Amino acid sequence: MHDDLMARATAWLAEDPDTETRDELAKLIEAGDTNELSARFSGTLQFGTAGLRGELGAGPMRMNRSVVIRAAAGLAAYLKKQGRAGGLVVIGYDARHKSADFARDTAAVMTGAGLRAAVLPRPLPTPVLAFAIRHLGAVAGVEVTASHNPPRDNGYKVYLGDGSQIVPPADAEIAAEIDAIASLNDVPRPQSGWQTLDESVLDAYLARTDAVLADGSPRTARTVYTAMHGVGKDVLLAAFARAGFPEPVLVAEQAEPDPDFPTVAFPNPEEPGAMDLSFARARATGPDLVIANDPDADRCAVAVKDGADWRMLRGDEVGALLAAHLVRRGATGVFAESIVSSSLLSRIAQKANLPYEETLTGFKWIARVDGLRYGYEEALGYCVDPEGVRDKDGITAALLITELASQLKEEGRTLLDLLDDLAVEHGLHATDQLSVRVQDLSLIADAMRRLREQPPTELAGLAITRAEDLTRGTDRLPPTDGLRYTLDGARVIVRPSGTEPKLKCYLEVVVPVATHAGLPTAHARANELLAQIKRDLSAAAGI
Repeated sequence: MHDDLMARATAWLAEDPDTETRDELAKLIEAGDTNELSARFSGTLQFGTAGLRGELGAGPMRMNRSVVIRAAAGLAAYLKKQGRAGGLVVIGYDARHKSADFARDTAAVMTGAGLRAAVLPRPLPTPVLAFAIRHLGAVAGVEVTASHNPPRDNGYKVYLGDGSQIVPPADAEIAAEIDAIASLNDVPRPQSGWQTLDESVLDAYLARTDAVLADGSPRTARTVYTAMHGVGKDVLLAAFARAGFPEPVLVAEQAEPDPDFPTVAFPNPEEPGAMDLSFARARATGPDLVIANDPDADRCAVAVKDGADWRMLRGDEVGALLAAHLVRRGATGVFAESIVSSSLLSRIAQKANLPYEETLTGFKWIARVDGLRYGYEEALGYCVDPEGVRDKDGITAALLITELASQLKEEGRTLLDLLDDLAVEHGLHATDQLSVRVQDLSLIADAMRRLREQPPTELAGLAITRAEDLTRGTDRLPPTDGLRYTLDGARVIVRPSGTEPKLKCYLEVVVPVATHAGLPTAHARANELLAQIKRDLSAAAGI
């Protein structure tokens, strides 16, 4: 075993084109560090529907230039088999460590394989890449990003020519092509021959952002904005300036791209502490709302003043607010969301006589809904301009929520007032998450098995009226690893995360409320039920 491990590591070292990872691997081989080598050579990073995502470092279980070159070559081979030889592949990247290198390697591989490659002019938001695919008539797109993962990670997200992320079976077919590459020496990588795009692609994206807003709508809401050390600032400021909103007040410590993310443990607005600097800035400047993007700016977080202090709105709350705003503006078309998002959207759509669809988790599914007008996911992802960007877009979502806040401001009201109205109209839909991060992935499999073998019959004293194992699929959904429990007045979904070592449980309770006066009691009841469901579910899953 030891000899085999050393042989594999030495063979990898011989092909590694990157001096940094070569040095790192050479030291591990020299030190005979079999534990670390085993961790890096125990398999290969699996290419799936989220593409690739992992920690930077040497070896097939890490993100590095060797792994990326193989992934690009596999994608190129797949595209050629699909009859796309000579087609254009557009490549975007964020400001993380190695992102520019991975983008350049991808362009070289595509060029060497006889496809045309075009790279975005600099680190830009993921939605600009998703837009560019359709705008330029590309056959595929690649975004080098690890979104809101920790600083030591990077990733590789693949889109096809419709501008949405890959779904099965394309992921498995690309993975098979990647596996078929014996040696990096078999992959031609010319030094030039691809195009670096100019600013016109960004100008075209920004011109589309105008279409998100209603002509003549109020543009008065004042915002504090954080880019969370990512790439969102310049594009968001340009979009806000075009729209005529007051210039956002920046959270200066987080405004510029920084791959080390020095002020946050996790650069995700949902993580505890990530919004602290934004709230401090809001207390000092008194805006109407706080807006945050994640580092690749495809997600949008919103915070509001609630009583004496600031709080983040849940993704489901923003999702409902944007839906209500679009309905009020007379939007037509399908409203869609993933199964883990709040069922309030279905009530809003139903009342407005609009078609509604539910999909599996992820924008790769939401974006594929026929006739989509608006789609959202509780993890802060909103698609408000599906004709322009068939993916979540944190820039256009920020524009739309700021338009809504401006309109309410003119009426002497706030986003929270509108949420109260929606609760009285449709029932109070309160959501929460039980999310368990693990070191050992077998714990997730154990929890899922325990729930399948001994399913709970009630949670928080509410009877489970229907238990579905989503691995079998339903009449509306393809199979996925998940469990859905429908309760009397509540819903629970349990699934392993697709991008992180986490077990995620999504909880929703619906409490009827007759008048605004009944809201405090309804909120108290909802919080009590959610806390009890969490406790009971933890016990049932053994987590």
